[in-house]
Amino acid sequence: MAERETTYVAAIAEGAKAILAEQENSFVAGEDVAGAGGVFGSYRGLLDEFGPRRVIDTPISEEGIVGLGVGAAATGLRPVIDIMFMDFMGECMDEIANQMAKMRYMFGGAATLPITVVTMSGAGMNMAAQHSQSLEVWICHLPGLKVVAPSTPYDAKGLLIAAARDDNPVFVVMNKLSLRNRGPVPETAYEIPIGKANIVREGADLTLVAYSRMVAEALAAADALAAEGVEAEVVDLRSLQPLDTATVVDSVRKTHRAIVVHEAVRFAGLGGEIAAQIQEFAFDDLDAPVGRVGAPFSPVPFSSVLEQAYLPDTGKIVAEARALLGG
Repeated sequence: MAERETTYVAAIAEGAKAILAEQENSFVAGEDVAGAGGVFGSYRGLLDEFGPRRVIDTPISEEGIVGLGVGAAATGLRPVIDIMFMDFMGECMDEIANQMAKMRYMFGGAATLPITVVTMSGAGMNMAAQHSQSLEVWICHLPGLKVVAPSTPYDAKGLLIAAARDDNPVFVVMNKLSLRNRGPVPETAYEIPIGKANIVREGADLTLVAYSRMVAEALAAADALAAEGVEAEVVDLRSLQPLDTATVVDSVRKTHRAIVVHEAVRFAGLGGEIAAQIQEFAFDDLDAPVGRVGAPFSPVPFSSVLEQAYLPDTGKIVAEARALLGG
């Protein structure tokens, strides 16, 4: 019997449906999540099944949406709030950084904050500089928040459900260009543990560490390198905060070389932290400096040609690998 497949965006909707069915005190709130099922269709069909008290359209106010989520979570509900584009986190960063992230700590653990924030990142859809950014490092830097970044439909559903079952604030950073990607997804509810990376390809010569859409680019780069006799191992981080340093370090100790890949701007990106941890815990095992592939220090261009030149891709990963391997 053929394994069931569905799209990344449909997997998000299935995860949200499972959450609403499982948790009677949960609700979904955001711009157009009820009437249109969200701008990307991530919540399509939920209004008909759960009604307007559980699937709530909000005004165009990210500050109001996050405030609703924080207040509802602090008073006993389990909200799933949608921030249409992660670029708009700037509108509500005070609430994220000074309320959501710190509330449990400042109340000595007496307050729980089971809030799930779903947002979209990434370029490649000609949405220009204000709708195409990858800003996950902003929230990874805030103690009190968890951050996950699914690369596949399977992970999108499983990490969303895991986030909603967690009693802490969790950001689920989805990727716009991945929405039509297809893959196996069980119909039943399941969760993927937050904080655990996944080795999606084994190899002995080089470790490629990636997350979100860059996992697919890393896998394609591994295929290209295999044709040149280089076997690359690909680690899908899945969870960015907490970070599964142990899996990454164990892989590097085996391969002795590493490249960290992300779509975000390379300068001060998460790759710098991962490279530092590799060199801290596996320095004696490295045969070369840790390589990094990321976007240039520039806003995301609107022009299709410039946007494609801006984005990290398979070719850039392969070029970095060749340089690292000395050929």
